[in-house]
Amino acid sequence: RIFESPAFAVETAALEVVHMGQITYENVTRAIDAVLTVNSDEVETVFKTEQTINNMEKMLTEYLIKVDNLSLTEKQKKVVNNLFYSVSDIERIGDHAENVADAARQRKEEGVSISKEAQKELGDMLEMVNKIIRYAVEMFAKSDETHMQEIITLEDQVDEKERELQKKHVERLTKGECSPEAGMIFSDIVSGLERVADHATNIAFAITTEEEMDEGKTN
Repeated sequence: RIFESPAFAVETAALEVVHMGQITYENVTRAIDAVLTVNSDEVETVFKTEQTINNMEKMLTEYLIKVDNLSLTEKQKKVVNNLFYSVSDIERIGDHAENVADAARQRKEEGVSISKEAQKELGDMLEMVNKIIRYAVEMFAKSDETHMQEIITLEDQVDEKERELQKKHVERLTKGECSPEAGMIFSDIVSGLERVADHATNIAFAITTEEEMDEGKTN
């Protein structure tokens, strides 16, 4: 019955993508928290949630293929196209959360110590990345461009932060203030967070494309 109304089918798909985005956003936070606190229960929850995200991606992709075959307007086709891309970006963010949880597990199993300074740096970067994901999902949910400029600014700051933290990480390594194992975990997480910010920014840009369609602009 849902496919009798193309507009309703597109709207339903968009709501499910937002739901998937919210679950993924929470999982990234949980994964970083697991690295900092070395909490095994949180690590397991990240892996279980990642399975849910993968299942949602599969179901949503199949659903979007069906919706794409309906009699859609040009604008609806564009929205469905953006939903395909956004599902893929959200799934990639989920993969990074899983990588971070792997690092947390490695930290626990090998007793890897991460300095207080490095933990604070990861926490600061996570805060910036989380803002981008939260704004992007919110924009997606409301088809609202309000936070676009903040996202662009934050994304630049995250890139800058990644360069700064990788430099500090190398300095700590060369001074012997950090073990190679801890250094590898830190470096991987910082790189992963930067890529998460990229994927979240893509999701936000999908909205601006829709807005341009609304205004009758060509893309």
